Amino acid sequence: MNMTTATSDSDSYIATINVMKRARGVAILAHNYQAPEIFHGVADFTGDSLALAQAASKVDAAIIVLCGVHFMAETAKLLNPQKVVLIPDARAGCSLAESIAAADVRLLRERYPGVPVVTYVNTSAAVKAESDICCTSANAVEVVESLNAERVIFLPDEYLGRHVATQTSVDLILWNGHCEVHERFRASDLRAYRSADPDVRILAHPECSPDVLEEADYVGSTAGMVSDIAANRPARVVMITECSMSDNVAGRFPDTEFVRPCILCPHMRRITLPGILLSLRRMATQVHVDADVAGRARLAVERMLRVGRGEGR
Repeated sequence: MNMTTATSDSDSYIATINVMKRARGVAILAHNYQAPEIFHGVADFTGDSLALAQAASKVDAAIIVLCGVHFMAETAKLLNPQKVVLIPDARAGCSLAESIAAADVRLLRERYPGVPVVTYVNTSAAVKAESDICCTSANAVEVVESLNAERVIFLPDEYLGRHVATQTSVDLILWNGHCEVHERFRASDLRAYRSADPDVRILAHPECSPDVLEEADYVGSTAGMVSDIAANRPARVVMITECSMSDNVAGRFPDTEFVRPCILCPHMRRITLPGILLSLRRMATQVHVDADVAGRARLAVERMLRVGRGEGR
């Protein structure tokens, strides 16, 4: 298939999806790592995990299609228990979510009695249900400090936890979970970009290893990266995160050249325009969370959202 045919096919899918979603009262939520044709073509709400959680808590549509990975769809369902939440491909998982189980959290609570548990949203609903509060990379420090505790169990991303530990005096107990995309970046890669252009601005996601973060000019969530570009307007920038992020952001900053180290998330790639259309036609795959698990997990997510509104302390 040549590029013209591929573009024509995408345009056809986009047009059909947009007609169908309006007819059925559907809201499409897409993560920053989704392919540009989804992010720009059919999404009603876009953003990082925090932004999508906030959008899911406010959306008026009766049906939500989550274009992201499974834990994000579960979070949308937690916040909208009476609505239909669809994920176009239920196989879209996450290495972080798979790195820890609810039983692991219960064992940690036994080992560290009385120590509160902060769980990254990149986890299953079952793990969230064993937690006191959730966080995202955008609000992790704020969430940790909202507990007013000297010690906190922080799960499951080790590298995010190490970064948070540099920003707070709270003692963090960490888990050995990693993102299969962000752990592939190396500090030597960043030094090579800097050697080629000393003025390049390097932005890194805190799921990267500490030696990578040390080489960056800015460390933060995907939303934070966009804000940094808007504030600094660099002539040249490299975003050390999933490849599609640069594709989706570049159009907003035509005067900035984006260097693109292309590491794609294989799970995010499972979400496609044909898959979204099929999901709408079949109303599949619907996301369900056990009622007992959902109730406890919802509390952890809602506590996180209250911290974001200044209600957490």
